[in-house]
Amino acid sequence: MAVKFKNLLPAEQQDYRDRLRHSAAHVLAEAVTKLFPEAQLTIGPPIEDGFYYDFAVTEPFTPDDLKSIELEMRNSVKANTEFIERETSRDEALKLVKNNAYKVEILEGIPADQRVTFCSHSDGSFEDLCRGGHMERTGDIRAYKLLSTAGAYWRGNENNAMLQRIYGTAWESPDAQKEYLKRVEEAEKRDHRKLGRALGLFFFDPIAPASPFFLPKGAQVMNSLIEYVKELYVKYGYQEVMTPQIFNTDLWKRSGHLDAYAENMYFVDVDEREFGVKPMNCPAAAMIYLADSHSYRELPMRLADFGRLHRNERSGVTHGLTRVRSFVQDDAHIFCTLDQIGSEITSFLAMLDEAYSALGFDSYRLELSLRPEKRVGSDEMWDTAETALTELLDASGVAYTSEAGEGAFYGPKIDIFVPDAIGRDWQLGTVQLDFSLPERFDMEYAAEDGSRQRPVVIHRAMYGSLERFMGVLIEHLSGAFPLWMAPVQAVVVPIADRHIDFCHEVGRKLKSAGIRVQVDDSNDRMNSKIRRAQLQKVPYMLVAGDQEIEAKTVAVRTRTGENLDPMTVDEVVTKFLEQIAARA
Repeated sequence: MAVKFKNLLPAEQQDYRDRLRHSAAHVLAEAVTKLFPEAQLTIGPPIEDGFYYDFAVTEPFTPDDLKSIELEMRNSVKANTEFIERETSRDEALKLVKNNAYKVEILEGIPADQRVTFCSHSDGSFEDLCRGGHMERTGDIRAYKLLSTAGAYWRGNENNAMLQRIYGTAWESPDAQKEYLKRVEEAEKRDHRKLGRALGLFFFDPIAPASPFFLPKGAQVMNSLIEYVKELYVKYGYQEVMTPQIFNTDLWKRSGHLDAYAENMYFVDVDEREFGVKPMNCPAAAMIYLADSHSYRELPMRLADFGRLHRNERSGVTHGLTRVRSFVQDDAHIFCTLDQIGSEITSFLAMLDEAYSALGFDSYRLELSLRPEKRVGSDEMWDTAETALTELLDASGVAYTSEAGEGAFYGPKIDIFVPDAIGRDWQLGTVQLDFSLPERFDMEYAAEDGSRQRPVVIHRAMYGSLERFMGVLIEHLSGAFPLWMAPVQAVVVPIADRHIDFCHEVGRKLKSAGIRVQVDDSNDRMNSKIRRAQLQKVPYMLVAGDQEIEAKTVAVRTRTGENLDPMTVDEVVTKFLEQIAARA
């Protein structure tokens, strides 16, 4: 079976895994109903890398329950019975599931004349409503494992009943599953939430849900990211602006956000008028543009804004730094002519490539996201925008994929997906084309022939949310930041108390050169100090004892355990500053 799977085309492989995982979810559901007869079935779809099933039960499942359920699943797999699908009318299905309010709700959302599918795989005693698409037999489920359990609201709505979700994984072969579980184990080690606490970078508190508190070390990392972007802005011709945090809702009506994005916004009343806290910088950039008249000679105008944004994300989808309610973007808006679209997007992609290389992301892929169902602007506007991006990507020769329905509500976009050190894909950068904003805000510029023309707006970001990018970067690097970004770049370690004064002198010289350094003058032994610095992912340890003081040098050790040749303080400064300047 594994050999056959390898010979399938990528789309066929995905279909195979979907059917495999859908089948495993059915076997899971049967096992739960055997062991917990009072459990009510709800939904159990395949998902990326696995499957889940939500159950309505009176008590949460325990780890021991998962072991028992997995053993029961094994009996079904060993029996190697056939999956049998049958169709029936919606009304007949309603009679069959009348005692299950969740299944009834699903069916009532389906047109009365639509046929529905049930599937069984044993002696007929277990049958579940489903969309169809299974393996031939239960024995085809060669590798599977239950992973965890968690609470989940029915249909993801916190106003609905709390269910118990069991997550599992299933693969085409034991080897494929073993490789996946290794990746999961590595991902747990790299979890940015754990590393953030352990490295003293940030924390969360219920007093400000899904909004991080950055500690001094975390703020240093964040500032390093921002400072690097600002250097690139100078190189690539951007101007930085600062804009207000809240705006009268008249602005959000004009921009289209009130209609398309209100559910994700926060609102406040000021002087008996309603204001919206900005979830995006776009309307603020429009106001900057409208503050003065413009000529074609001023275009392209590239305005960057590091303004803090707030989005009312549901508590069920927030996750560490990667999905927060309060964040900053390396956001910029480019106002340009139609003829400048291609060169501006090409320039942005060059800047993005330079930044990603410096941060250790050596490869990425592009995805063209096309018009969503909920959008603003005419079809003609969308046709023009989508054609412009498609032609640009085709001309570049860069491979890309297209995704219908994934564009921003105001225009199509190119999203940049980056694989991390363990192969997970993250959407980070984006460049978005917008013909709607200039129309809504009646933007103009004086063309070369004296006529009044509409500019085009390009929304773009390399990091996207800086918080999210930092979370991804922590996991990609396992917390071991490069020297230029590390919150503490070196720790000076005295071997004994009599060496402390010399180490503080070394520390002062490094600090005066702009290097972030600490002197560990605690009472711990030297090896303990070095171990502590390594656990804190400090790039360098500079050790000094009698021999080093006599030679006026320090012993240099890296966080990976490599011992370099002894160096003078001046040599250390030169080495560090060269690495920092090169962003090595």
